[in-house]
Order: sequence, then C-alpha cells, then structure tokens
Amino acid sequence: MTDPEITLPSPIKLNLFLHITGVRSDGYHLLQTLFQLLDYGDSLSFKGNNQGKIVRTDLHDFELPQQDLCVRAAQLLREQGNDQDNGVTITLKKTVPPGTGLGAGSSNAATVLIGLNHLWDMRLSGEALLQLGSQLGADVPLFIHGHTAWGEGTGELLTSCDQQEQWFCVLLPRAHVSTQKIFCSPQLERNSPRISLEDYASGQTRNTLEAVTVQYYPQVGLALDWLSQFGNARMSGTGASVFLATPSRQEAQSVLSQMPDELDGFVARGCNQSPLHRAMDKICKRR
Repeated sequence: MTDPEITLPSPIKLNLFLHITGVRSDGYHLLQTLFQLLDYGDSLSFKGNNQGKIVRTDLHDFELPQQDLCVRAAQLLREQGNDQDNGVTITLKKTVPPGTGLGAGSSNAATVLIGLNHLWDMRLSGEALLQLGSQLGADVPLFIHGHTAWGEGTGELLTSCDQQEQWFCVLLPRAHVSTQKIFCSPQLERNSPRISLEDYASGQTRNTLEAVTVQYYPQVGLALDWLSQFGNARMSGTGASVFLATPSRQEAQSVLSQMPDELDGFVARGCNQSPLHRAMDKICKRR
C-alpha cells in the first residue's frame, strides 16, 4: 500500500439542463445534459488493511444499505487485481441526503475507485476506472472524469466543457425521489430534439423530467415556485433538489437566508476541475 490512510472530497453536481432524446432497445434512456461540478459534497476516509476486509462506517444520520455503492466499488476494484488481501475501512461523512438528484452516491463510488486505486497501488488507468465506474451507475463516470462536461448517451459520453464558475443557491425539499419511478413514468417526455452547446448558451433548454417529478412529488414543485421569484430556477437530475445561479456568493446567501422552514439548502460554487482531482494531485505530488 502507498499511504496508510487518506481523506478525499466527494463533490456533487448539478444538471444545468437535462433532455431525454430517446430510448435504447435495452430500455436505457438517451440524454443530453450539462454537468456542473460543485465545490460541495461528502468526504470519505480510507484506512487500508491486509486482511481483505472491506467495511463502511458512517459519520452521518442518513439510512444507507450496508452494501451501498461505496462497498460495491471497492469490491469491484479489488477484483481487477491479484491481491485479495487488500482491504479497507471506508469512513463516509455524508452531508448530502440521498435522492436529491445531485449524484452524491455516484460521487462516493467514484471517490472510492480513485482513492483505492492509489491506496492499494493498483495503477489502473483513467480509462480503466471509467469502465469500472460505468458498471456502477450512469453518473459515476462523470466524477471519475473530473471536469464539468457536456454529457450524452446514457451520461457516459463526456466532453469537458468549461463554464463560468457561478455561485448557486441549492434547495433540498424533504422528499426522496425515486429515479426508477421517474424514468418508468408513462408521462415522461422521451423525444426531445438534440441540441448543441450554442443552443444551450442561447437558453433553448430545460429539464424535461421536471413535470413528472413535480407530479409525483408536489413538494419539489413548491420549492421551484418559491425559488423562481428570484430568477430562473431549475430542478437538477430527477430531483428533488432545485437550484438558482447567482452572480455572487452574497446574492446566493441572501436567497438562502429567506428559505422557508420546510426546506433545507446550501450555497456552493461551480468548479470546472473536480475538488477530488485537485486533492489527488496534491497527494501524488507528496509521494
């Protein structure tokens, strides 16, 4: 092993827009989106062992299955090597609730793959990690890619795309949105025309999942309605989170300070390079 213990950030993302453009023969939805990484999220610590034990401990109050994406990612990575004695205790400090549409679980899995690739000295390439990540979830490759990106296919076709690093006010209605329920809805619009980055820049975008999510989870609609009084509010992913881009941290904080009691929320800044990758660069420079 390289370092006996490391701690890494697990940043989340926003979908600045999300269009469903079709459905593959295997049932997977095709999409177009712009993934914006944020300087906000969970963190994970890794302490290696040579007994082959992979366990997760929690520093949060959210309910997660013991065999969550963190553990599955560690097991999948270990299968790629020749040393089944590689083990780890993963300590997850979670600040982002599940079911918010911010990709926190996928980001956790990506942080595990990148962190343990270093800790176990496996030296897998970025491409190999991307392939592993795609087996765990559609958003995992984004966080391994580590850059704000234009996404297509099922979300795995990524093109780095620098964006203005705006400040966002993000609100979290107290609803756990089921991604499966949204994508299985017969009311979901699945034939949005494909667009270009120039179309996005001219404002020809929306989140086509928003109407279905609001239908099933009215509290998301209430949050959108409240936030829309301050500007062009939008839902991220399948929900439940909604967000508003603002010119400054002060303006985002001002909106957040007026948030109704039934909502949670935070302020974060968009970033083109992932905080996870910046942290890994620092660790690797110390070797």
